Amino acid sequence: MKSAISALLITGALVCGNALAAEHEVKMLNKGADGNFVFDPGYLKAAKGDTVKFVPVDMAHMPQSEVTPGAAWKGEMGKPLTVTLADEGVHVYSCLPHKALGMVGVIQVGKPGNLDAAKTAAAGMKIAQNKDRLDKYLAQVK
Repeated sequence: MKSAISALLITGALVCGNALAAEHEVKMLNKGADGNFVFDPGYLKAAKGDTVKFVPVDMAHMPQSEVTPGAAWKGEMGKPLTVTLADEGVHVYSCLPHKALGMVGVIQVGKPGNLDAAKTAAAGMKIAQNKDRLDKYLAQVK
């Protein structure tokens, strides 16, 4: 009887934990509020366990992680990508074909324990245009 109750409690906790996770959408755009070749939103604050779906509103975009406290991820050209945020920290990402144009974004998951590493990596990214965009997004991390 005790093991059956324990199993039910564990199952309930797992179901509730998944039910509490949020789903976020990040659009991949050729033109948006922050200029040309942007992710919308460019900065996102999420909780551990949330998912982010990268949606190609305009074609020829391919999201990939640049800095992440967990496993790296990379999408396919012109296709949606869903990433589960399993690790707390700062995630910096880019669009592979448009990284030089400043198509970058930041996701903060919980406490930003790797913020210094993210800033160091960001400073070394080869961005020719819209260089201030990533700094603007990183400045929102608290």
